[in-house]
Amino acid sequence: MVTFLLEAVLISLSGVMAPGPVTAVTLGTGTRSPHAGAFVAIGHGVIEIPLMIAILYGFGTILNHSSAKVAVSLMGGLFLLFMGINMLRSFNRVEVEAQVSNRSPIVAGIALSAGNPYFIIWWATVGATLIMRSVGFGTVGFVSFAVLHWLCDFVWCYALSVLSFRGGRFLGRGFQKAVFLLCGTFLLFFSGKFIVDAMRVLFT
Repeated sequence: MVTFLLEAVLISLSGVMAPGPVTAVTLGTGTRSPHAGAFVAIGHGVIEIPLMIAILYGFGTILNHSSAKVAVSLMGGLFLLFMGINMLRSFNRVEVEAQVSNRSPIVAGIALSAGNPYFIIWWATVGATLIMRSVGFGTVGFVSFAVLHWLCDFVWCYALSVLSFRGGRFLGRGFQKAVFLLCGTFLLFFSGKFIVDAMRVLFT
């Protein structure tokens, strides 16, 4: 089981560390609070852990249906569009010492996870395979895998927000504005990609 868990952590990190909307939002909120990444990861876990349990009981096949992919892509694309525009509109008003609500990163983590088609597809394919292998070691195997996978998300997001916050403290307002501009643009890119992918599935 230890060998399997080590392999699962390496596979999980390859997905966790891939650039995406969660990375962009974690960096953006991290300029205002070093703990923002922890709350983004908690929000992510609110979606991810129940999803793992649902896949364990056969829900993964539903996620592979084209209608589910279209719905997730459209909702995710529209949410990212809203977030990207909001971030670009507010980057000029960033303050180095601004306080951020703990609730906002949690909500972002929930929405970005639920509306990310690549996150859903990863769990319906790669994640489902890991889950099936974990249950070969019983309930302990599944729980251990689920906890370790989420801890990968938590550590990575927390590290990103701490680095972003320290950069903001040392490099000042210019750094924060640059991060907001970059992350806002990044979110708009993924918004367009999600919506285009949904249209492609819908009309093919």
